[in-house]
Amino acid sequence: MSNLQLALPGLLMEPDEWVWRDDFDEVTDVKRFEHATVMRDEIVRAIAPRAGGVYVDVTFGGGGHTIALLEVEPRARIVAFDRDPVAIEAARERLAPVADRVTLVQAPFSAVREQLDLLGIGRVDGLVADLGVSSPQLDDPERGMSFRREGPIDMRMDRESGETALELIDRLSDDELANVIYEYGDERRSRRIARSIKKALLAHELHTTLDLRRAIVRAVGPVRVGGIDPATRSFQAIRIAVNGELDQLAALLASLPEVVDDGGHAAILSFQSLEDRLVKRAFAVEPWRPTTKKPQVPTDEECAMNSRARSAKLRVARREPGPVASAEGE
Repeated sequence: MSNLQLALPGLLMEPDEWVWRDDFDEVTDVKRFEHATVMRDEIVRAIAPRAGGVYVDVTFGGGGHTIALLEVEPRARIVAFDRDPVAIEAARERLAPVADRVTLVQAPFSAVREQLDLLGIGRVDGLVADLGVSSPQLDDPERGMSFRREGPIDMRMDRESGETALELIDRLSDDELANVIYEYGDERRSRRIARSIKKALLAHELHTTLDLRRAIVRAVGPVRVGGIDPATRSFQAIRIAVNGELDQLAALLASLPEVVDDGGHAAILSFQSLEDRLVKRAFAVEPWRPTTKKPQVPTDEECAMNSRARSAKLRVARREPGPVASAEGE
């Protein structure tokens, strides 16, 4: 057992399973802001933290990857980002015993270079990004990200800024909303869904997440046996648009060469094809050299224990000091 485990009893215990369950408890305490860490060991091996090294976790969430890095190398320093003030507040309490080694920053990961400058930090020795949404964000009905519990149509990761999902739906035209659902959700029935959502809005029948799901189901029909819920892709698409997730990722990828030092590694865990495609393209050009031709995926054992892991893809690349050849991946 590591010193970190002894210093932080209970910090590494297994949390409840990931999303899309009907039997989860509502989130009522920020201290429980935690979820099962996906591909924990693979990311630790990729980053290989060393004593005195400085590393960035740009998606702190429940802290699983940050904790794993410190467990392997307690003398490393971590700068942990999260745009969600609830996650940051929970982290301050949970990580108090290692506060001298972890610096918490409430900011989107697109601002990583700017925030490191404010901390007087140049390039770092490694960077981790887990692009999945945290379980507490999905499980908390007040966040409005899930159709499994009734809540406001919000979907913001930072509820202190930006427009809500309902405001976005109100602002967009039928065609603009359909484009969002098609492009970010890969939903072929996007135009029917968008018209149904806007019709519900005009009829003053769109107030909660369950109202939004009903509008989607009216357009495409109920869930088929063995299929995903008909609202899944549309909810994902609207959430991505509300939070500017792909724009944030593109900004992060563009800044990486100025963030990670020569010889350092960037490890990015994605959960849907649009994200993975952006990461693949970024890592296929200088100054990056991917460590594997194909993305790493979770083991069957991990997928059986944590359903959230099933769609995960991990891409890792090393920052080279000189020219590197483009690498083809799948």
